[in-house]
Amino acid sequence: MARVALPEESTKGISELIDVLISLLFDSLPRRDQRNWARVYLNGLVRTTGKKTIRNIAGTGASSVEQSLQQFISKSPWDWTPVRRSLAQHLERTAQGPLAWVVQPMVIEKAGDRSVGVGRQFVPQLGRTANCQQASGIWLASSEAGFPVEWTLTLPGPWTSELLRRRRAGIPDTARSLTPAQDAVHAVQRMAATWQLKRRPVVMEVSNPELPQCVESFALQDIPFVFKVDGSLPVSFGGAGRHKPGPHVAPARELIDSLRSPRRVVEWTRHGRTEGAVTLLTSASIFTAAPGEDRFAPAPPTPLLLVGAWTEAALLPSEFWITNIGDRPLAQLFLLAKLTDRVSLDFTDVCEPVGIRDFEGRSFRGWHHHATLASVAHAATLLGAGGRLPEACPGPARPVASRPAGRAATPPVLPPRPLTHGPTVRREYIR
Repeated sequence: MARVALPEESTKGISELIDVLISLLFDSLPRRDQRNWARVYLNGLVRTTGKKTIRNIAGTGASSVEQSLQQFISKSPWDWTPVRRSLAQHLERTAQGPLAWVVQPMVIEKAGDRSVGVGRQFVPQLGRTANCQQASGIWLASSEAGFPVEWTLTLPGPWTSELLRRRRAGIPDTARSLTPAQDAVHAVQRMAATWQLKRRPVVMEVSNPELPQCVESFALQDIPFVFKVDGSLPVSFGGAGRHKPGPHVAPARELIDSLRSPRRVVEWTRHGRTEGAVTLLTSASIFTAAPGEDRFAPAPPTPLLLVGAWTEAALLPSEFWITNIGDRPLAQLFLLAKLTDRVSLDFTDVCEPVGIRDFEGRSFRGWHHHATLASVAHAATLLGAGGRLPEACPGPARPVASRPAGRAATPPVLPPRPLTHGPTVRREYIR
């Protein structure tokens, strides 16, 4: 995609925010020169036009800068996890109304075979086999904005089984070959267990074969979830009570289509748009069935709910979700599910322009360092887009003002974004 340079006044405000974020998020880096190179790289991600490679960030003829940035990104042993955790904790305090953690897949197509994790593999998002890296971002999302705070890089089998390839890329001994969904689930579990964040629903798309394992993994840690599933998913329903024989098994699409009387009509506004939309919703209590098997997966402690949606004019439902959240209205569950649209918009409008796909190095460590700094650049770009400096805690945003000498800047707060509200329910009634 084309990279458009930000206006000078915007980049100036964002650079001020980067200085603030360096002091807030990078205190785990032990040396001042490391924090300085982090500042150089972050400003380069925001200001550089074109592809955000280390060479382009360093600038023409700046060989010493390029070498220092290469060392900092690809070889320096600093741990990216404390930086990501600090970013998530900071956004929890300051972003406006975070609602969920959203898992956003990312595919990076490549021409060669040297980039860590690259390989020819089938990619559901593309609908074809591609030579690529597959990654996932875990985003803290609200109806106003989404922020990536954690990343996983999926490693195909040869990258963990071939010793020479593993050593050249610096892949840790603990890294395993998993599917993108498994990598994302394990990342969310680590975040829930060790990052000291508020427990929020996890919104992600899950394939039919991986659904039982994903349900069980989150149920074990009491993590709420909203999983988008395919309408062909076999589900078990009924079997409770004297007058309800069963259980019965049917595809999710057929079960939802059969529930005509409880449909609700929700009027809402799509993310990034101004025109209204109307969606019909209904739900049913279910148990999941393992695809292609006669036995049912063990029921999790919390009953599952199958939610279906279709446009008012459509004859058949088109979207389906499974959730363990049983105490919220359907309209609220639908709002959570549609946060994937909010994240997709911010991925395209902000995360790609700051270069999340642009890393050209070959090391596992370098990829994660780059992804971490791109996440901070994403946050700085969104937080600084309104030309504001932040409050330490949630509160009214204040315009940028000159600071007295020696007075530290305050942390960022998200400015309001006009005309991009998510699916806020304006009207709901029983059909």
